[in-house]
Amino acid sequence: MLMRDEREAIVEYCIKLIEHGLTKGTGGNISVFDREKKIMAISPGGMDYYKTKPEDVVVMDLDGTIVDGNRKPSSEYLLHKIFYERREDCNSVVHCHSMFSAVLACLRWPIPATHYMIALAGKDVRCAEYATFGTQQLAENAFEAMKDRNAALMGNHGLLAVAPDLPNAFNIAEEIEFCAEIYYRGKCVGEPVVLSDAEMELMLLRFQQYSKVNK
Repeated sequence: MLMRDEREAIVEYCIKLIEHGLTKGTGGNISVFDREKKIMAISPGGMDYYKTKPEDVVVMDLDGTIVDGNRKPSSEYLLHKIFYERREDCNSVVHCHSMFSAVLACLRWPIPATHYMIALAGKDVRCAEYATFGTQQLAENAFEAMKDRNAALMGNHGLLAVAPDLPNAFNIAEEIEFCAEIYYRGKCVGEPVVLSDAEMELMLLRFQQYSKVNK
């Protein structure tokens, strides 16, 4: 089986999307890229995560051709491949429909630096312009919003996170959802204080040194 370890990891982390409250039903998708072989493993479309097995995870090349697997790949595979084609630092993509990120995405609000953990993504998290799911335009919009960042909201949709590996991509998604909740709840009772650019520069530096999740 091609990319056995990666496919097993995708199954594991798709279940974590549900168990960690980052999505509902079959929402969201996860992929891992083998940069040497130029192929990606991506979760299948519309499957119950608790019933998904490693062989259900689809392996594709960047032209969109299925090279291993009998299932239909996630309808969002274009959203994943654009990062593998254009960003050398990205080998995993996690997309989820987490509640507070989705609320802010529907408001078309970015997430400012109201909590220092946002430094996992960058100085803040932008919100991409809306586009129909599964389209190249959605992928382009998300890529634009993600410039110099590791996460972005997707207008009227959800959250996207990227990293060199799956554990770190998942960690970014989870922590940015936390930041989204903090910002939303803060806005409900007042105006959250935004950390200064100087402090965020320091946080970005410190997170480069200490924030990686061990695989």
